[in-house]
Amino acid sequence: MTPLHRLLTAEIAATGPMPLSRYMQACLQHPEHGYYATRDPLGRAGDFTTAPEISQMFGELLGLCLAQTWLDQGAPAPFALAELGPGRGTLMADALRATTSVPGFHAALQLHLVETSPSLRRLQADRLAAHSPTWHATPDTLPAMPLYLIANEFFDALPIRQFQRDPNGWRERVIGLSDNALCPGLSAPAPIAALDHRLEDTRPGDIVETCAPAQGIAQAIGAHVATHGGAALIVDYGDWRSLGDTFQAVRDHAATDPFAAPGMADLTAHVDFEALARAAAPAAHSRLTPQGVFFERLGITQRAQTLAQGLTGDALDAHVAAYRRLTHPGEMGSVFKTLALFPNGMPPPPGTET
Repeated sequence: MTPLHRLLTAEIAATGPMPLSRYMQACLQHPEHGYYATRDPLGRAGDFTTAPEISQMFGELLGLCLAQTWLDQGAPAPFALAELGPGRGTLMADALRATTSVPGFHAALQLHLVETSPSLRRLQADRLAAHSPTWHATPDTLPAMPLYLIANEFFDALPIRQFQRDPNGWRERVIGLSDNALCPGLSAPAPIAALDHRLEDTRPGDIVETCAPAQGIAQAIGAHVATHGGAALIVDYGDWRSLGDTFQAVRDHAATDPFAAPGMADLTAHVDFEALARAAAPAAHSRLTPQGVFFERLGITQRAQTLAQGLTGDALDAHVAAYRRLTHPGEMGSVFKTLALFPNGMPPPPGTET
């Protein structure tokens, strides 16, 4: 039994079953025993690998996409270049390297990172020291200036609530105890006004997931972009509208029981991009674009061919495999999507055009 398991067991015994959102928040963000507070979860030695760790092309093309958007909007100066959940800083390092030749871009940018993990902040500080980053706990404190922001696999880790359609309303998924083991259950059915619009496209037994923190962050980013200019690129797995149980746990690069060892596994859920787009108004949003399509539009094939010219043997095989993993529909190319936020009246960022 993990230390967090004992704490959660005591809390449930004292106050009753907790919503899934409370469980996720504790498992991921507890200051002493939470997953992100105690480790670097990335790479082969961690529990999962994100796209920036697969290939430098991912960060390079996202950086160039934002740089072109900055040029298209008149090259405002100064501006904030920001990332939500920057991991080890790999994506941002690649983006900054790729944009060094964009006239005026580096001279005008101020680097801002939204990160709560002390261990990851240390890694980011080492990798991005030359750009003097400023850290934030939430996007709410980003400076009042044009904002060009990347959020890659950020929203999937925010705590969700799950509701199961019932003939008499909705039943929320809650976490309780069975013989001192954590286990999921359902609340009594009740009407929920916030889900009235989902009565049209669901049937009894269907599960809908909501994420209030994600909507709050999207609202803050959308308001910032609409007021000060800029753009946001959100890349994550999910779809336009939530339907079904997508809650999952990963440990040592494999699926695991999310309730077996709280604080020891990464917990995620698919992103409801429609909810993000609605919350981000009055900023405009692009159509939801599959990751493979997005990167092909940005020229990833040409970039991959250029990088391949100096490679042979195992290095070339790994490079080709990384390109395929990022773009092929059978891998990350269709499961992951891209949504762009930008000011009304401005063109969408490259690669997200209709």
